[in-house]
Amino acid sequence: MFGMSFGEILIIAVIAILFIGPDKLPEAMVKIAKFFRGFKKTINETKDTIEQELHLAELKDEAVSYKEQLDGAVSDFKLETDVNIVDDLNKSVKEIENSVTEIATEPKPKKAKKAKKKKDEDSDV
Repeated sequence: MFGMSFGEILIIAVIAILFIGPDKLPEAMVKIAKFFRGFKKTINETKDTIEQELHLAELKDEAVSYKEQLDGAVSDFKLETDVNIVDDLNKSVKEIENSVTEIATEPKPKKAKKAKKKKDEDSDV
């Protein structure tokens, strides 16, 4: 225990009996046992807390790596498909504007005037 042999523990016990006395020795042993139990409990709690923090850090790192992979996949998809909705919409709007402009600037057909002249001639007869 603690790297000590049985003989060393026996010598410590004899010295403890001499200095503490046989009346107070059981009470002192209980206090020492409580101290070591509390010390061990504190060490275990600290160890558990550190492990939890390390585990949380690992989870955070894993989440960040998944996010980076997802962002990379989205970028690759955009590059491969070359889909740009805004550019497509702007192109369509320009085509519609050009079509409207062409229709507005076309000369009006003269058929309507000929039909009016025919009505005038028919009414004269």
